[in-house]
Amino acid sequence: MKTKPTVLYDVPGPRARRRNLLWTLLFLVAIAAVVWWVVVSLADKNQLEWIKWEPFFTDGRVWDTYILPALKNTVIAAGLAMVIALPLGALLGVSRLSDHRSVRVVAGTVVEFFRAIPVLILMLFANAAYSEFTDISPETRPLYAVVTGLVLYNASVLAEVVRAGILALPTGQTDAAKAIGMRKGQTMTYVLLPQSVTAMLPALVSQLVVIVKDTALGGALLGFSELLASVRPMSANYGANTIACFTVVAVLFVLLNFALTTFAAWLEGRLRRGKRSTGAVVGADAVDDLARPGEHLGPTDGTK
Repeated sequence: MKTKPTVLYDVPGPRARRRNLLWTLLFLVAIAAVVWWVVVSLADKNQLEWIKWEPFFTDGRVWDTYILPALKNTVIAAGLAMVIALPLGALLGVSRLSDHRSVRVVAGTVVEFFRAIPVLILMLFANAAYSEFTDISPETRPLYAVVTGLVLYNASVLAEVVRAGILALPTGQTDAAKAIGMRKGQTMTYVLLPQSVTAMLPALVSQLVVIVKDTALGGALLGFSELLASVRPMSANYGANTIACFTVVAVLFVLLNFALTTFAAWLEGRLRRGKRSTGAVVGADAVDDLARPGEHLGPTDGTK
């Protein structure tokens, strides 16, 4: 039986298949060896003893005192940063496509400047600025600094995602909008942005996941009480169970990001199904109204 050829690569023969199988087995053995070494090392240091993990299953205080408040702070900081960075990034991305040179230059300068600075430095600068020029209390200042740094950096990155998504659309979309008399703002709002959202969604979600993870930077240097920062007090109060604390925090980060990506996948599928199911057709009269608002191109009673 002949194997169907492929354009991307040559179909492997018997020797190549045996070689690929051998390399796969060797890779699995190497992975198993590394996992075994990690488990043995942890066991030698008494990190796998039940007493290290027991508080997370039997003591509700570890959740009420450390984990849940830290998780709440992480969600608040990430949520605020997302809510502010998404529209700001869209505005900057659209501004970089403006017909006015001054708007393009200003938006491009802002995007390139904040995208080039590490987000941790932005957080530190924001914390120092809030301390110097505002009356924000020291207890809430780290939250403001973390959100500010995340917004400035991620809005700049999201602006490039939006700009790339719009430029990836066929030029015929813009030409068709111009043909029926739509202005540049109408074309961007009603034609280009809605169509580019679906294409941009995977990149947008990836950047939102980065926002969730980068909240840990505020806990590392600014004293922000987020998930990663809760490891130290937990480990100090529950028998130096550092590995167990890091494992629980890592699982919570995975679940949080998994929930975000799952929602985005559902939203993307819904948008795609909605585009396939909508069969609205713009009639000739509606096109005439768009082309010449307030007037008709000719009589509608059939007379000349």
